[in-house]
Amino acid sequence: MVHKPLRLLAAIAFLSDLAAVTAAYLLAYFLRFRFEIVPVTKGIAPLEVYLNFLPVALGLWFAASWANGLYAPQRRLSRTDELFSVAKAGSVATLLLIALTFFYRDYSFSRVMLLLFWAASILLASSGRALIVIAVRARRRRGLNLSPALIVGAGELGQTIARKIAEMPQLGLRVAGFADDLPPAPPERPGAALPPLLGRIDDLPELLRAHRIALVFFALPREEHLQLERGLALIDKEVVDILVVPDILQFVMLRAGLASLGGIPMINLTETPLSVWYGPVKQVLDFICALLALLLLSPLLAAIALAVKLTSPGPVFYRQQRMSLDGTLFEMLKFRSMRADAEAETGAVWARPDDPRRTPLGSFLRRTSLDELPQLINILRGEMSFVGPRPERPVFVDQFRERIPRYMLRHKVKCGLTGWAQVNGWRGDTSIEKRIEYDIFYIENWSLSFDLKIVLMTLWNGFVNKHAY
Repeated sequence: MVHKPLRLLAAIAFLSDLAAVTAAYLLAYFLRFRFEIVPVTKGIAPLEVYLNFLPVALGLWFAASWANGLYAPQRRLSRTDELFSVAKAGSVATLLLIALTFFYRDYSFSRVMLLLFWAASILLASSGRALIVIAVRARRRRGLNLSPALIVGAGELGQTIARKIAEMPQLGLRVAGFADDLPPAPPERPGAALPPLLGRIDDLPELLRAHRIALVFFALPREEHLQLERGLALIDKEVVDILVVPDILQFVMLRAGLASLGGIPMINLTETPLSVWYGPVKQVLDFICALLALLLLSPLLAAIALAVKLTSPGPVFYRQQRMSLDGTLFEMLKFRSMRADAEAETGAVWARPDDPRRTPLGSFLRRTSLDELPQLINILRGEMSFVGPRPERPVFVDQFRERIPRYMLRHKVKCGLTGWAQVNGWRGDTSIEKRIEYDIFYIENWSLSFDLKIVLMTLWNGFVNKHAY
């Protein structure tokens, strides 16, 4: 179920977008044809013609916004992620609108006006949503617009729910207390304040009425399934929203999500934010950025290739098998920085400081990470991404998967040219455990803004790293 204040916020966001997009459309028209910020050369279009297309523009904008989940009441995006979603919806809607106007034969629509509409709609819609957030937070700081919730189960799971509600004021909830037949478990953090124990499970109907409860969380341990059945039976005639929290926290490996098989509800323990919508978006962005980077860096790539060829015998590129998304193998490209027969005697081993296998030029390439640039071709092929866990060799994967818990979860996304672990200094011959910790954090918290942050940190920190040898 969706909590009522969240439905109200979704409705307010819809009305705010309606006003913002309408205002943006009219503003774009007047900026183009009345203020002429770009000189008009083909005559001034009548306003009536553009007004006829306003419902189309609104329909496309709201369809794109709905597809991006901007009106989902359970939405939990940061302000940055919401801005990206609004920009994406506005961009898709404007592109579709431009495409549709090509089929309108009676009048030639101004592309400048439509581009102005694109910019204004994103700006005004984002501003409107920001004002809503500011107003809601101000009310909730005063204790207004908070709906009381009851948590059935005062154990570790129930306390986790209470803590999350306290950390997320945007939910509009206030935990009135617990209901449980057992006393509350000691809090994880000594001295942490807990909501009060209001009564036993048998008291649920009275507790709902006495505290005007709007939402009930059942957060009982698995061994208390009989109490769950009893509690649900006691309130089945009450007008209240009910959420059952499964006691599977210790089994959740990534973000858990709901799945369905022929109407049978299931819980996906390894769902990632990249699973449905963002995966294709990230892939398109990777392709475009890799193509642009290859074009811009082509003189540098050609110079490095020539230098490698002239300074040591052997091929320009070093091809090495690595593991990526879902355990698929691919040939990762690098500029060759070691002798052609570097692993003939040692086999697969980690590079080390002052490694005698490196060529003089190779030492510089590895220290500056310039040897990694050919992986732009891997990104163009769809084998890698700009940002993600760094790919590993299968021989090392076989070692780490046996030794390090949750190691294989890093293969739930494409490997990357740079990553959260790398920009935090965990690269080369450093702690594998810490790298996995940072990789899992990246997967669980992925967003377009997080990717942008990692790219900017990579550029800001430079490519030189003390562990690159």
